[in-house]
Amino acid sequence: MESTVDQHVQAITTRFEALSSLRDRALADGRQIIRISANSVRAIHRGELTDARAQLAEAESLLHALADSLRGHGAIYWAGYVQDAMKEFAEARVTLAIVSRGLIPSPGELGIEDAAYLNALAEAASELRRLVLDTLRGDDIALAEHFLRQMDEIYSVLIGVDFPDAVTGGLRRTTDQLRAVLERTRGDVTLTLNQRRLERVLRGAEYQGPDV
Repeated sequence: MESTVDQHVQAITTRFEALSSLRDRALADGRQIIRISANSVRAIHRGELTDARAQLAEAESLLHALADSLRGHGAIYWAGYVQDAMKEFAEARVTLAIVSRGLIPSPGELGIEDAAYLNALAEAASELRRLVLDTLRGDDIALAEHFLRQMDEIYSVLIGVDFPDAVTGGLRRTTDQLRAVLERTRGDVTLTLNQRRLERVLRGAEYQGPDV
């Protein structure tokens, strides 16, 4: 009996060793995917879209290889660090698509899970705030309004997703954060538009000259 128990434990230990090794790899690859995705977003903000695409191609390759290696290991696949890597990658891809005026990819096209995708949409929309402010500083009001509309459209869609946080990965909180960012950004755009109108009125008054 003792030898039988020992054999069972030995077999379990062997499986645990393999699982632990797989978890270590998932942690390391997940961190790398997140880092590369973050770097690609920074490149997008600098206007270096070619560099951003190259980095995202690398992240995508790593993510797909990681997902393939985790088939049959749901406990690791669904762990927060793997889903976070999916979310960060998707956020960068969605941001790139919006900036380059392309179609926003689906979760299937990205190879990620639905909850990670929805949260990525919300975070990508929040990321657009920086682009709005940059374009306002560059006096490109039309482009700022375009990015603001994209933020608004994403928020309007996400606010209708009403499921428990256990299903959506905490989407309600992420959407609430997006709403706050959206309102601040809308305020910034409105303030800038009002300032531009006032400047035009003042310039018009100066051109006409004082009343005699």
